[in-house]
Amino acid sequence: MSAPGAIRRARLARAWRDGRLGLIGSLLAPAAWAYRAGLAARESAYARGLLTSGRLSCPVVSVGNLALGGTGKTPTVELVARWLGAEGRRVAIVSRGYGRRVDEPVELVSDGGPPRLSAERAGDEPFLLARRLPGVGVVVGADRLEAGRWAVRHLRPDVVLLDDGFQQRRLRKDVEIVCLDARAPWGRGGLFPRGTLREPPSALARAHLVVLTGSGGDPDPGGLRSEIRRRVGPVPCLSADYAVDGLEDLRSGARRPETDLKGRAVLAFAGIAAPERLAETLAAHGALVREVIAFPDHHRYESRDLETIAARGLAVGAQLLVTTEKDAVRLPAQGRPDAGICSAAAWPRDAGLPVCALLVRLVPVAEADWRAALSARIDAATSRGRTDGTR
Repeated sequence: MSAPGAIRRARLARAWRDGRLGLIGSLLAPAAWAYRAGLAARESAYARGLLTSGRLSCPVVSVGNLALGGTGKTPTVELVARWLGAEGRRVAIVSRGYGRRVDEPVELVSDGGPPRLSAERAGDEPFLLARRLPGVGVVVGADRLEAGRWAVRHLRPDVVLLDDGFQQRRLRKDVEIVCLDARAPWGRGGLFPRGTLREPPSALARAHLVVLTGSGGDPDPGGLRSEIRRRVGPVPCLSADYAVDGLEDLRSGARRPETDLKGRAVLAFAGIAAPERLAETLAAHGALVREVIAFPDHHRYESRDLETIAARGLAVGAQLLVTTEKDAVRLPAQGRPDAGICSAAAWPRDAGLPVCALLVRLVPVAEADWRAALSARIDAATSRGRTDGTR
């Protein structure tokens, strides 16, 4: 797909995500009803034993969401993995590896060292998690039960952390963590495909713990905790917001402080669910955002995309091109699986603009009780496993 075509597709995706489809949205209503019926049929099949789940010999902690994209799921997986590692638990992450281009059913992205696979082969999110989490194994596979069994057999973890696992049933889970975007917790437009909800809000009743991302540091953003309590009853909620850790120069790999953004004209580009939030973050740190070029979510960049970005940056008078870390691993790379930075040769020689990735992390608010609840559930699952002989 050409760069202009990808940009037009991203604009349509944003209109869909914002619930602005108009007549198209109405036409999608029957498909949303069919989708709801399919969800109910699947739940009934598992409840009646027509479909079954498998269990691993160690606790499984799932991190997922109700709405498609933009809920902070990947940063939450990273945060939880760091917490569990700090407690002395060996962690292995199992992911579907969305968008990966390979036919292998299960692959090892990392055994705790640098990534062994490229982002194209691993998927951008597993690659990024492997890059950011030394000491944590990362495995990808479309069948999470088989991928989980492989991880247990080869990596011997104390805990398997399941990325994007709320809707999957093949692998039985001991802890369900659900991420909600505090600004739009119940999505927009209703159920998929009319809207962004993967399941009705009532599905949150299955959650053991909730993370409210993008909370702005507010422990109860917009009274959302009370709303959750009304909908599904008491469930521990953790508020969290994003903090900028600096910039990574994608030509050299050098780190730059976030203060380099102050007063500088920036062109931002991203292929994520909510690219406008990259612009908001840049502006909050003093950047003068001239334009945002939005590509489809998980867009895999080609040389012509880079030419479009560089040309547009020069046209709007930008001094710096900035993207997300997740986008950076999808740029044409130098060929090393562990590089994760864009080759200088891949950019037009006359572009003359620095290219950086914005480095962010999730910062929790008052996490002690939430962490204690998580640890207690993992300990209880470990004890059950010893009792029933599965560990």
